[in-house]
Formats: sequence, structure tokens, C-alpha cells
Amino acid sequence: MPGRTPKPGPGPRPQAPVAAATPQINTEEAAKFGRVDENGTVFVTRGGQEREIGSWQAGTPEEGLAHYVQRFADIVTEAEVLETRLVAHPEDANQIAKNAQDLKESLATAAAIGDFDALEARLDTVIASTAEAGEKAKEAKAARRAEAISRKEALAAEAEDLAENSTDWKAAGDRIRDILEEWRTIRGIDRKTDDALWKRYSRARDGFNRRRGSHFAELDRGRAAAKKAKEELVERAEALRESTDWNETARAFRDLMKEWKAAGRAPRDVDDKLWERFRSAQDHFFDARNAVNAERDKEFEANAQAKDALLAEYDALIDPEKGLGAAKAKLRELQDKWEEIGFVPRGKVREYEEKIARVEKRVADAEDSRWRRSDPAAQEKVNQFQVKADDLVKQAEAAEAKGDAKKAAELRDQAKQWQEFADVAAKAANDR
Repeated sequence: MPGRTPKPGPGPRPQAPVAAATPQINTEEAAKFGRVDENGTVFVTRGGQEREIGSWQAGTPEEGLAHYVQRFADIVTEAEVLETRLVAHPEDANQIAKNAQDLKESLATAAAIGDFDALEARLDTVIASTAEAGEKAKEAKAARRAEAISRKEALAAEAEDLAENSTDWKAAGDRIRDILEEWRTIRGIDRKTDDALWKRYSRARDGFNRRRGSHFAELDRGRAAAKKAKEELVERAEALRESTDWNETARAFRDLMKEWKAAGRAPRDVDDKLWERFRSAQDHFFDARNAVNAERDKEFEANAQAKDALLAEYDALIDPEKGLGAAKAKLRELQDKWEEIGFVPRGKVREYEEKIARVEKRVADAEDSRWRRSDPAAQEKVNQFQVKADDLVKQAEAAEAKGDAKKAAELRDQAKQWQEFADVAAKAANDR
């Protein structure tokens, strides 16, 4: 009979399964769905009909009942696994539906005792749910695909922008590598779309690498040219280091410095060494010049003192108010003696130029003032204003004599304005 277990052969009666593993069975509940008779024949009850499913000879009927109830529990566990899988992996809905159907069909011949009708209904629920779950899984998969495509499109566009526009080579290169790392984590795109997006990113990365390589190759060429130019500048600077033609050589070094700055950067280690040589030649020349100038300044200090004494001597003698001609004569004497004394220290040249300039300005201002006062055009303007003011006063007096007070007042106001014009012009002529 199908499902019947063979009876044990002669010998000791087989022992029952480990007692600790035997589940606690509710005998009354289990009896609703099956039984084990005194001969060990096992029956399951379903739909009011009993079906023989096996033979139990390994223990008591109660132990046999527990054994077949446990078999049913194992089948229930399979159903629970399918329910759990459907929740966790709705994308596997088709396979889960097939497994549930297979399990449902196996119930008709299953050698187990339990509520098969309830279990079949449970499996029907799983099968019915798979269609909806599968549809939702498809929608979720499509949404994930769209999101993945959108993200890769954004990454590809960012890489293309960096490839075409960025000149921050290190930051852009690091970002393009980071894009690749993120790219590898994005899944769920169909092969055709993914390949097309990958080609965009790959072209952008290759284009950036070519443009960066071209940039640095150009820099290398520029550095090589700068190295050659600066080597020549160093040679020219070293040829000038012992020169004692102070002014001309100082200008030459200033010109060399302009050329140095315009030459650009050589490779860093080379550039630093060339600069040390250039600066050493430059410092050697200017240190020598400064030493000579310092020695001369010591000699010229006496000249500065002599010029101070000369200014003190002539300051009172050059007084234009006592006579402009005499002041001009004394100024010429001062200027001749000033030149005869010679140079002052370099740091005091401006100071002494300003000292004698103040004396020269005193005489020049006095001479200019005299000229302005004697300016015929200025005096003629003063006279014209004064004549006009005087004429208006006479007209006002005549109007008063005729009894026309209003006319007289108007004429006097006009005369007053013209008198102010005459006074201002006279003051300007006298202040010149």
C-alpha cells in the first residue's frame, strides 16, 4: 500500500525516536485529523474521509500520532518559508507560485496528520498573492532601473563636463576616479543601456586623460624652454658680478630680473638652483656697490655739514622784502658755493634739495608777486570796475537831487556791487 512503512523484521523491537525531540501533541486535536490503530495502521482524515497513509511499528500509537503530526508540521514549515520568501523577495513570485502549487499537489499523497484543508487554503492564498506581488516587484524593479539609469546618466554628464572644462587637474582626476567607484556599485540596468552609458563615461575619462596629458606635456616643453632661458640669464648675471660701473650695471641687473620673471618656471629642483646662482651674482654686485656707497657717504657727510653752515650764513642775507635785486644776487652766490661743496650722502640728497629749494622759492615768489602787481591788464580791470562804481554813485546822487529816491536806491545797490568787484580785483592784483 502506498506510503506504508515496512514492518520491522524479527529481533528486538525498534526504539522510539529520542523522547526529548517528540513534540507535545494535543491528542484530542490531533484525533480530528488522523489516528493510529492498535495494529499500527496510520490514517489521516480529510473532508470526513479517512485515508491510510502508513504503518507505525516503532512505538506506541500516541508516539506514532506525534510522528505523523510532526511530518505535517514540516510541511507547514515549507508553506511558511514560501510566505516569508514572497514578502522578502517578491521578484521571485513566479518560482514561489510554482513551489506553492507543487506543495499543494503533494498534499493529496502526503503521509502526515494535520489540518490539510487549512494548509491547502493557506497555499492557495500564497499562490493568489504571487500575482500581485510579482506585479509590484516588476514596478519596483522598473523604478530601481530608472533610478540607476538616471544616476549613471548624471555621472556620465559630470564626467563629460570635467573632461571638457576643468583645469583643476588633480581634483578633476580624483573625481573621475570616484565616479568610477560609484559606477561599479550601481546595478539593475539592462545590458544595452548600461553599455551605452559606459561608453559615454569611458570616452569622457579618456578625453580628460588626453587633455591633461597634453597640458602637462606643454608644461614640460615650457619648463624646458624656461630652463634654457634662465641658464643664459645666470651666465649673463655672473658675467656682471665684478662690474664697478655701478649705475649701468644696476640697470642691467633690473633688466635681467624682468627677463627672469618673464621666462616662466623651470623644473622645480632646477629652478631653485638656477635662482640661487642668479641671486648670488646679483647680491655680490649690489653688496660691493653698497660698500663703495657707504664709504663715499662717510666722505660726503662733511659736505652736508658745510651746506648746513652755508644755509645758516645766507638765510638772513636773502630777504626779498629788503630788496629783491640784492636777494637775487645773494641767491646766486649761495647756489655757486652750494655746487662747489659737492655731493651729500645718498640718503640725504632729497633732504638737501628741499632745503635749498625753499630759499629759491622765497625769491621766486617775491619776484612773481612784483610782476603780478605791475601787470597792466590786472590794473586796467581794477580801473574799469572802479570807474563803473563811481559813475553809478554819481547817477544815484543825481536821482536823489531830482527827488527819485527809489531810482537812487537801485543805483546805489548797483554801485555797491561794482565797488565789490573793484576791491576783489585790486586785492588779487596786489597779492600776485
